[in-house]
Amino acid sequence: MLDILEDVRASAAWMRPKGVATLRRLSEHLSVHTGPVNAGIIQDSSSALLIDFGPGNVMDDCLRLGIEDVQMILFTHHHRDQACGAWIAEKGVRVGVPQGERSYFEDVGSYWNKPETRWHLYNFHPHHLMLAESLHVDRTLSEGDLIEWGPARISVLDTPGHTNGSISYLVEADGQRVTFCGDVIHSQGKVWEVHSLQKGKETTDYHGFMGAREELMASLEKIRRAGPSHLVPSHGRIMSSPSRAIDLLARRMRSCYDLYTASSALRFYFPKLFPGRLEGPGVMPMRSCKPVPGFLLHFNTTWMVVSTDGSAFAMDCGSPSVVEWVRKLSSEGSISRVEALWITHYHDDHVDAVPEFKHEFGCPVIADAHVAQVVENPLAWDLPCISPVTAPVDRKTGNGETWRWPEFTMTAYHLPGQTLYHGGLLVEGRGLRLFFSGDSFTPGGMDDYCAGNRNFLGKGKGFDLCLSLLERLKPDLIFNCHIEKAFDLTPGELAFMRRNLAQRFREYGRLIAWDDPNYGIDGSWVRCVPYEQRLEPGRRAHLDVVITNHSSAARRARCAAAFPRTWHIRDKAVGGAVIHAGKEGSIPLSWVVPNDGLQGRFVVPVDVIYGDRFLPQVTEAIVEVV
Repeated sequence: MLDILEDVRASAAWMRPKGVATLRRLSEHLSVHTGPVNAGIIQDSSSALLIDFGPGNVMDDCLRLGIEDVQMILFTHHHRDQACGAWIAEKGVRVGVPQGERSYFEDVGSYWNKPETRWHLYNFHPHHLMLAESLHVDRTLSEGDLIEWGPARISVLDTPGHTNGSISYLVEADGQRVTFCGDVIHSQGKVWEVHSLQKGKETTDYHGFMGAREELMASLEKIRRAGPSHLVPSHGRIMSSPSRAIDLLARRMRSCYDLYTASSALRFYFPKLFPGRLEGPGVMPMRSCKPVPGFLLHFNTTWMVVSTDGSAFAMDCGSPSVVEWVRKLSSEGSISRVEALWITHYHDDHVDAVPEFKHEFGCPVIADAHVAQVVENPLAWDLPCISPVTAPVDRKTGNGETWRWPEFTMTAYHLPGQTLYHGGLLVEGRGLRLFFSGDSFTPGGMDDYCAGNRNFLGKGKGFDLCLSLLERLKPDLIFNCHIEKAFDLTPGELAFMRRNLAQRFREYGRLIAWDDPNYGIDGSWVRCVPYEQRLEPGRRAHLDVVITNHSSAARRARCAAAFPRTWHIRDKAVGGAVIHAGKEGSIPLSWVVPNDGLQGRFVVPVDVIYGDRFLPQVTEAIVEVV
């Protein structure tokens, strides 16, 4: 076994921090490796049981402690960073995992090969941080299970929240009671991120921003009742005052969620989900809908402007039924022809039938340049509600670009509200200023209920930028693709939402364990482009690791591809760059796909060192060898 431990140690060497102490002894037989993923080490002479494993750095401390034999690894949850180095388990180490997540360890191909986990994504459990390759499982664990090993007694608690099947381990050894709690908490009053809490209750996960918060807090209360002296999270600091850490997190979690619900567009669609949050102090009042001008038509998610000469300007086409509707309008003489189709954003219910629409009516497709990059090449992206339909865009508009269309003036804007890849359109004519906001606003407020859409917080970003645009444009009416009526937002309401966003930036900054809260909200701040590519054996693969630096200072980043172990490949795809503050930067990686006869879909994770943080296999790309 000793040679295997050395192999794992060597494989993790490139990302080992230099001169940093990583071992904390809690008692004679119980230690914690404090690395990119904290790992518990229970030692019995030269043997050990580990809790979580990370990329393998824990082996440094095992060897330092004189450990020659790792007998068992217990995992708190299935996320890839917890277990990506655990191929050691193939050499005789027993593996224990949460009962509800067994398939996420030993049958990951079922996830990576299913179309429903790639396209039309409205549910996000399990999370895409699935292991790239399967790991054998010897035992499943759930609440009430007890493991007695060497000097330790280990009790299992079901602690869902961060993932549906997360468990925690209460370790009693040498008079200590220490709970290894996964990612239910990071440190006193903080969590590692909140995008994993995206979970629907009466609807899909797509509508459930922070929807798992109640499960998370219930799990922490269960941990508190177990009476540990210390909490050891997967990411973060060992806590010696568990009750104080949990109480502060509960207050911050409530405050952040209340700020979100105070101006959530979702209150308009599902008012029953927000009892007590529709009216009253500290809550944006619900606006009343208004009549629609007679020259506008609405069907499904499509708005249409009809000019005095009978020509039509359409917006979005998510269903073939829209094509039938427009065909009927034409046959009835309600419109003479369709002159253009504007795409507000990339979501499937707005683009699925765009190619059919274009073929039927022969009109150009227009979209903001940020939208166009997604709909023209969906294979390159991994985003919520994404469609595999490719929609070529004939005209890509810049922010503020203006043109005339019969009696109307059209002005296109980048509108990073509901999604980062979203456009808005101001239509001026017939004495009115009409703003088509896609899905970004409802009479209830801002459509920011899916973290996967990349809704950034901060002055001049995300919805704050959108609100400042509305303050400047002063439209008479606003239109949402899902609402058949018009509405408006008063200057006071726009100001309320901007104040709310400023408060959120501060409060989420206290909750999330990064120097900017967007790292914990934006699950795509590190991503691979293209996300998916199809290549023949022997061809060279190219991808960019794209990093969004949400910080106020530049950050140096290094990254390396972690190839499938079935690939016999000598390439070392590594790279680095300085990512400027508030900007997006790219690090190119390249390698030759092995010419060994293997075909199929392969997951290529990427390790990233960002500033002083090592993020093991934080993102991934898909290579389909054909």
